[in-house]
Amino acid sequence: MFVRWGSVVYRRRWWVSALVLAITVGGGLWGLGVFDKLTQGGWDDPKSESALVNTIVQNELGQRSDIAIRYTAPDGTTIDDPAVAGPVEAALYRLPADAVARVTSYWDTRAPQLHAGDKYALATITLAGNGYDERQAAYGRIADQLRVPGIQTEIGGQLPTEHSLSEQSNSDLAVAESISIPVTLILLVLIFGSVVAAALPVLVGGLSIFGALGVLHLLTQFLEVNNFALNVASLLGLGLAIDYGLFSVGRFREELAKGADTASAVRTTVATAGRTVAFSATLLVLALSGLLVFPMDFLRSMAYGGMAAVAIAALVSLTLLPAVLGILGHRVDKFAVPWRRAEREPRLLGKLAGAVMRRPIAFVLPIVAGLVLLAVPFTSASFGAADEKQLPPGASARVAAESISETFPQFSNRAVRIVLRGEVTDPAPFIAAADAVDGIGPVHPVAQRGEYTVFGADVESDAMSDHAKTAVRDLRQVAPPAGTTMLVGGFSAQVVDSVDAITDRVPDMIAILVAATLLLMFLAFGSVLLPIKAVVMSLLSLSATFGVLVWVFQYGHGAGLLDVTPQPVQAGMIVLIGAIVFGLSTDYETFLLSRMVEAREAGMSTKDAIRTGLVRTGRMISAAALLLAVVTGAFGMSSLATMRFIGVGMVVALLLDATVVRMMLVPAVLRLFGDAAWWAPKRLRRWQQRSGFGERSELPEREPELV
Repeated sequence: MFVRWGSVVYRRRWWVSALVLAITVGGGLWGLGVFDKLTQGGWDDPKSESALVNTIVQNELGQRSDIAIRYTAPDGTTIDDPAVAGPVEAALYRLPADAVARVTSYWDTRAPQLHAGDKYALATITLAGNGYDERQAAYGRIADQLRVPGIQTEIGGQLPTEHSLSEQSNSDLAVAESISIPVTLILLVLIFGSVVAAALPVLVGGLSIFGALGVLHLLTQFLEVNNFALNVASLLGLGLAIDYGLFSVGRFREELAKGADTASAVRTTVATAGRTVAFSATLLVLALSGLLVFPMDFLRSMAYGGMAAVAIAALVSLTLLPAVLGILGHRVDKFAVPWRRAEREPRLLGKLAGAVMRRPIAFVLPIVAGLVLLAVPFTSASFGAADEKQLPPGASARVAAESISETFPQFSNRAVRIVLRGEVTDPAPFIAAADAVDGIGPVHPVAQRGEYTVFGADVESDAMSDHAKTAVRDLRQVAPPAGTTMLVGGFSAQVVDSVDAITDRVPDMIAILVAATLLLMFLAFGSVLLPIKAVVMSLLSLSATFGVLVWVFQYGHGAGLLDVTPQPVQAGMIVLIGAIVFGLSTDYETFLLSRMVEAREAGMSTKDAIRTGLVRTGRMISAAALLLAVVTGAFGMSSLATMRFIGVGMVVALLLDATVVRMMLVPAVLRLFGDAAWWAPKRLRRWQQRSGFGERSELPEREPELV
């Protein structure tokens, strides 16, 4: 199948090149409109108890506040002085009625909860608009009108915080790409020793990002897509396309160096590297599809962006790239750098392969022990959610949120809302029972309208602490008054509901990852043990990565260097990194094993096949991991803690997986397996051979080349 496709691409190379360029560039130009279609919401389970409380409080009781503004009276004045009250009230009254639905301020209501001493007063604004995007647009219209000259004005609340996150994300994305693409191109020139060869993977990466924009724009016509989907699409589109281009161009040049003509080199490249790219991309797409089992729109958005970018990277690598290689032929080495040398066996890899073959147990035991040790911090992980601390410490939206939380706790993340549905004749016994819950502050009535009665309280510790989450769970166990039902909401409740929604569905995601890996790797290699080993290796690598992330981002070791605030890790980011890293782990595993299986089918012994596969692919896998680490490292330079979490996690995973795991642990385990590594029951083997996915028979026969 892949051999035939390679022949077709070569014969129609000009048509294929023109068609793929037209589709990706045209789709990308249309996709530039996606930036105005993305949302910043979708972080919570929309069917959770806390989400239902938000809906009731906002829609039934009309208590939604999108913006909270703290005003600080200048020295020598108070909030009641006309020189303070007059300008503030005038600024609030001037806000356009078509953008603002309601303004509630201390000066209008004299409500005690809206002032703190004589220095601070609060105003809340409810924006006009039926949906989240309409309210975001309304905020963009009035943002510059909220500050009062001469009076310290701090603008906080959900919408300003998410608006800042969106703006910072888009800015960081542009900076990351401006850094990663030039650095990647320089590294590719050093790796390939040729400007033309180096430019091809970058071309594939750029087209992959461009094409992903078009796919995301199409999805926004029917679905809500979170802004961070762009970051994931850019990261994976550029990183994976460069990896795929690296392996394909490297194999093409290898075939030319062996004396093959251009047509044969293209055909062999597609049948080997191209086939591996197809399997790797399919595995990664299926791994990312595991995110679709979660109810949060932001995780689904990450899946959309990642799946689109990876699929397009693979399609471009299987169409445009071999077509361009067919056009270039030996000119792929055009503009070679002066220091380029002839290809030869990497001495270090040769020595490493020899050492692993001689003493496999000496490599397996300490590496497994080290990975398990790195994973230990993950066993005590505490899970949280995104808040203003995702912004850098000096960001105005974060400063405002922290200032408001300090002086007006009822508007902070520690606030709890209790909704009773039904007639409440005597709330005193219920209030007493709720007050008795450990970790919950005094419960007080807030509002009553129709069949709903709302009470307010605070958690007595940090909103994302284990103590606060336990307090919310205990509060939900309090018996409501007879004839009523109770719902508990607030930020701590949202954290509880989000973590529960994720942990409940993690087994489904793991089942998808494991099943896809076992099936596809069996189809690719015809072995039972190789897919099982790949799953175990990937889980070891992934657990170690999670342990390092918890050690840094939760425990705070090195947090100062990264300029992040230690706090519970986001459960959503853990599953996102899990899907990506698991896919990338099997990606490198597939590239490594494909050369080993190829050597084995060419007649080599198991020991020689393992050594040959390691030496042939080790340098390329290391180079691919280095390049992807550069790309993800650039995204890790983002000022947003979320992106730094992803960037650091990816770099750690790549360094562990592409060096320690793939270069040492995998060959050592295979050496211990011996010939059993290639075993499969006869019926399964026949089924795999009939499927055509393991096809190599159409390739030109060569004598086994022992490395």
